[in-house]
Amino acid sequence: MTRHVDVLIIGAGLSGIGMACHLSRENTGRSYAILERRSAIGGTWDLFRYPGIRSDSDMLTFGYGFRPWIGTKVLADGPHIRQYIADTAEEYGVTRHIRFGRKVVKSSWSSAEQLWTTEAVDEQTGDTETYTSNFLVGCTGYYDYDKGFRPQFPGEQNFAGQIVHPQHWPEDLDYRGKRVVVIGSGATAITLVPAMSEDAAHVTMLQRSPTYIAPLPAEDPVAVGMKKAKLPAALAYKTGRARNIALQRASFALSRSNPALSRKLLLQAVRVAVGPDVDMRHFSPSYNPWDQRLCIVPNGDLFKVLRSGRASIVTDRIATFTETGIRLESGEELPADIIISATGLNIQMLGGAAIDVDGTSIATRDLVAYKGALMSGLPNAMMIIGYTNASWTLKADLAAEYFCRLLNHMKAKGYSTFVAEAEDADRAPESMMGGALTSGYIARGDAVMPRQGRRGPWKVINNYYRDRALLRKADLEDGILRFGTRSAAARPVVESRSA
Repeated sequence: MTRHVDVLIIGAGLSGIGMACHLSRENTGRSYAILERRSAIGGTWDLFRYPGIRSDSDMLTFGYGFRPWIGTKVLADGPHIRQYIADTAEEYGVTRHIRFGRKVVKSSWSSAEQLWTTEAVDEQTGDTETYTSNFLVGCTGYYDYDKGFRPQFPGEQNFAGQIVHPQHWPEDLDYRGKRVVVIGSGATAITLVPAMSEDAAHVTMLQRSPTYIAPLPAEDPVAVGMKKAKLPAALAYKTGRARNIALQRASFALSRSNPALSRKLLLQAVRVAVGPDVDMRHFSPSYNPWDQRLCIVPNGDLFKVLRSGRASIVTDRIATFTETGIRLESGEELPADIIISATGLNIQMLGGAAIDVDGTSIATRDLVAYKGALMSGLPNAMMIIGYTNASWTLKADLAAEYFCRLLNHMKAKGYSTFVAEAEDADRAPESMMGGALTSGYIARGDAVMPRQGRRGPWKVINNYYRDRALLRKADLEDGILRFGTRSAAARPVVESRSA
């Protein structure tokens, strides 16, 4: 049986649930269904279960703009974020529209029928299901859920202990009293070290190169103050959110206009937090601030365990794994019972699903992002990709609002299709994420990530204020985005219903 809806959303994580809520909030009158491969809501926040998992953006901007995050913590842990997303879905009646355990394998657009046809496998039964929709929205994030980035280390077959990747954390991993080495310097490693130090004999963070770290209070002082003043929750959230957006933007702008000053301020804050006994070379990157994503340490938890001696940090390269740990190029040996490879993500678009237009296979790398939301040559489709230099949700919310504007505009004008077409001059060589950051996962993802544009709405600049004006207010009919009406040859749309 083929199921039909107006809007088919792929993914029930932060972006997919937000998109579904916007469809209802903004009175689009469109039916929708969500296909989710996992068995629960949450996406990333359902997948990752390693100790201490938390957001790497402040919760006033990481929460949805339309549903206040209630709390004063700057960062929140994974279980609370997962519950927040699930509660949002329940509040807006989204949960009943989700079909869990469905892996999308292919989506095909037919210009003759003006429909997307999507094939999904029920991973429990192995059956293939078919869905048709007028519109397709990819809310799968940008990395491979099946396999994290895991380099092969020399001599690792000789190691007698356990090697673990945080993306697939064993529920029964017992590290109490064990010596642990965490390989990596990003947000995951910086989270794991203090969390594991509570029970491990010792935790060593082994990094090839340092990362910029910003120590922040665990509790947002402004949020605490507004709570004490008993301001209405919605007002407090709106005020705190606007403040944090401005601070995020100012931090990024300073790093671009005066990287030397930005570096000095960041390193001074770390020097005060870490104390005199820890070598600052472990916190002094060779690149400029915000060339890679900044890592946040709430309440100085990483620095506390380093000062206490329960954890240590080593900056060196791996020569080889040994039976009892890791030998470094310097000759130093790190003893280990467990090694955690916090080495990052593999980039993947649309959850690995194939996509074609009128029988022609489309490589996502060949697409060009329009307003950072639509993709050139893909009719009636959107891929949500959040910010790299601010909270993911800020962009996801704006993109969902824009999509609803499009739907309502099309209904008012009698349009049935839209498509943005890029010219050769619009296409830049770097990816839509490559223009902002130089992180390893972004470089690895260049083979699949859509392209950056050179001008106008094709250029992705990761600026919330610019995008807010572009997506909320700018004219929809700008001469680039083309609209069409249903032709006589197109198949009549059957009565839409939720799957």
